[in-house]
Amino acid sequence: MRRVYFDHSATTPVHPRVAEEMYRFLTDSNYGNPTSLHYFGRIARQAVEEAREKVARAIGADPREIVFTSGGTESDNMAIHGIAYTNRNRGNHIITSAVEHHAVLNTVKALGKQGFTVTILPVDQYGMVSVDEVAEAITDKTILITIMHANNEVGTIMPIAEIGKLAKEKGIIFHTDAVQSFGKIPVNVDELGVDLLSISGHKFYGPKGVGALYIRKGTRWKQTLFHGGAQERLRRAGTENVPGIIGLGKAAELAVENMAAENEMLQALRDKLIREVKNRFKHVRLTGHPVLRLPNHASFCFEYIEGESMLLSLDMKGVAASSGSACTSGSLEPSHVLLAMGIPPEVAHGSIRLTLGKDNTEEDVDYFLEVMEPIVERLRSMSPLSEETGYDLDRCNGCRISHTCRA
Repeated sequence: MRRVYFDHSATTPVHPRVAEEMYRFLTDSNYGNPTSLHYFGRIARQAVEEAREKVARAIGADPREIVFTSGGTESDNMAIHGIAYTNRNRGNHIITSAVEHHAVLNTVKALGKQGFTVTILPVDQYGMVSVDEVAEAITDKTILITIMHANNEVGTIMPIAEIGKLAKEKGIIFHTDAVQSFGKIPVNVDELGVDLLSISGHKFYGPKGVGALYIRKGTRWKQTLFHGGAQERLRRAGTENVPGIIGLGKAAELAVENMAAENEMLQALRDKLIREVKNRFKHVRLTGHPVLRLPNHASFCFEYIEGESMLLSLDMKGVAASSGSACTSGSLEPSHVLLAMGIPPEVAHGSIRLTLGKDNTEEDVDYFLEVMEPIVERLRSMSPLSEETGYDLDRCNGCRISHTCRA
């Protein structure tokens, strides 16, 4: 059976050159602790600092502004908690958006129970936050704005540079979660105007379990999550994950080198995928911005179908994809991102996300389209939510009281 991987926003395979670099620090004599003073420790320390330089160069930063972490969730938590508690004497107000990753949303909500005030901004039909609404939300107590660079579920790219300019004018610290954007589109901390930025290695062909947090020099930030040794210039205690850091550095280097060529190929495949899905299937909606979206990202809502049924059926045909619906993680609630965009719950439950990678081909797209047609036909024929029943999803309030409701 043919296997097609269309879930690169969830994770990417490790690049062979990344794996090769990591292998050197899993074998031979490259196993030293970077904090040790002897030869073995010095070899490890040199490699960690070289990786730090690669990550910094990839985002236009100074190496001293890079802190290695275990991934995007830790980077987001470190950024938000560190700013909140360090600047609490200046204010207690935090601004974010309704479509953030839960690593951000749940963190600010937790701070909301600890004396902080949180403003969660709405988004438009494309999942885009308004710069004007960010400006209107600012008060004299605002200490942090945290808005993601690109959305993980629908691929919309946010106006981060404009928000960054606004934040600088108002003297407010600005953080962006760039976990989905880094490696796919150019990310430069000065051009974006950010003070803190989060990335995660496994989203751009690096290893899992390692990421980085950029902290602009001079930013009022102090470590609040970990207490221990003096690693990472006292910013993140704990022995460094040397093989992971080496892999992160190499993956960042390769991402910048290969971005232009890969994006040209990915955009062509993505555009074909979007065009063909819209042409071949009735009652399907493209979610996210039609233009300002990640080059490898296509996401849809198929009306009258449950998303998890599509995913399971595709998996049986060898196609790996994901759903914006949280049903796949054990919840009956649809995606908070899609709901924030104004998509009715019954439609949001039929979401599917297809994210392409460097090894995908046009034949992969053709195969997906080939197997998807009978899947959609079969699932819709079984669904009580259909045109034939008179179930109007655009007008329905999602009450689920009666499948023949003509609300």
